[in-house]
Parts: sequence; C-alpha cells; structure tokens
Amino acid sequence: MKILSLKLDDETFEAAAAITAELKLARNSYIKEAVDLYNKFKKRKLREILVDQISSIENKRLIQKLGKLNQEQIRKLKQY
Repeated sequence: MKILSLKLDDETFEAAAAITAELKLARNSYIKEAVDLYNKFKKRKLREILVDQISSIENKRLIQKLGKLNQEQIRKLKQY
C-alpha cells in the first residue's frame, strides 16, 4: 500500500465529505474506490481507442486489397 498526499478544491472535498458521511464510509475508502472506478473507466476508454485504431488499419488494408482487385479487373477488361 502506498501513501498519497492529495489536494482537492473545496467543492470536491465538501461533496466527498457529504457522501462519505451519508454512507458512513471512511473518506480514504471512498477515495480509493473512486480512483479504482476511474482507472477502470480510463482503461476501457484506452481499449476503445486501440480497437478503433486497429479497425482503422484493417479498413485501410481492406480498401487497398479491394483497390488492387479493381485494378486487376480493369487490366483484364482492357485486354479484351
């Protein structure tokens, strides 16, 4: 376990304090859970970006292959 020093603006701190009081939850537990959830959220977003990039690369490859096929078909037609 690592020790972390954290500065929050007053509004964020007060909102967290109100929620932790209502839930009867320790502030450090609440913040740890919030960071865990945010990490999962960001990890998912990064995966989505990666999938989009891979999809874009695959689409470009497919377009190139289709372009080559079309060029070959055009050459064959010109031969006739």
